[in-house]
Amino acid sequence: MIPAPFQYHTPKTVEEALRLLERHGDEAKLLAGGHSLLPLMKLRLAAPRYVIDIGRLKTLGGIREVRGKIAIGALTTHAEIEASDLVRRHCPLLAETAGEIGDAQVRNRGTVGGSLAHADPAADYPAAILALDAEIVAASKSGHRTIPAAEFFVDMLTTKLRPGEILTEVRVAPMSAKTGTAYMKLPQPASGFALVGVAVRLAISRAGKVDDVRVGITGVGLKAYRATAVENALRGNPAEDKMFAEAASFAAQGIEPLSDLHASAAYRKEMAAVFTRRALHRALGRARGKAD
Repeated sequence: MIPAPFQYHTPKTVEEALRLLERHGDEAKLLAGGHSLLPLMKLRLAAPRYVIDIGRLKTLGGIREVRGKIAIGALTTHAEIEASDLVRRHCPLLAETAGEIGDAQVRNRGTVGGSLAHADPAADYPAAILALDAEIVAASKSGHRTIPAAEFFVDMLTTKLRPGEILTEVRVAPMSAKTGTAYMKLPQPASGFALVGVAVRLAISRAGKVDDVRVGITGVGLKAYRATAVENALRGNPAEDKMFAEAASFAAQGIEPLSDLHASAAYRKEMAAVFTRRALHRALGRARGKAD
């Protein structure tokens, strides 16, 4: 199939893109890398009258250090995040997650901002963004605002972004000492999307106990979520396999797992526990400075 007719705009600045969004309202859609919107348009599951292509706005790209945080422009591609020395040194979880997305073609075209704004329940980045307590910056005609990752994902394909806003940047704090991270997933074989994906940030004390832990999970429910029951079971306890296995059993607590032709709800629940345990173990090894 081919898309329904639409008008195509290529704004030269973020301000121009915001004016177009304000003018056309719900009839407009933003185009970044195109991996989410274009397939929907071809299937006519989406039929915007106006497509606003922001993919050429250079001010929305790039990776830099700003006031002690790593700032990643919304149009930065997955491949750029995976290859960035700055991200690999200070936020290796994002680089690892980016490398798990799709295939080489997808990673060279898809963008972090487009992925987060689309909020696919099986996307990879949301788990990492939650585990990192990232900040999402959104621009509108009235200025900029910062949205904590914990509040950003509302429901399937729904975020805290307001009408007329553009996601412009993601900010993450550098990883501290004695901290390890990991992203592990069970991919759908054809698409590479996560049937279950688990991101972990784990900090350990000199005594070998869990100082702090964040666990983000994608692919299981209608939206990515923090596995707070896992985190609460681990904090202050020994960082060891038995404890990890016990805590990981809570990975889907309070969540109604999805069920589809790729995986049943029961299977997703079980795999959430399995991959949470594996990700915790890998993060622990990295926190201790061991090679995978």
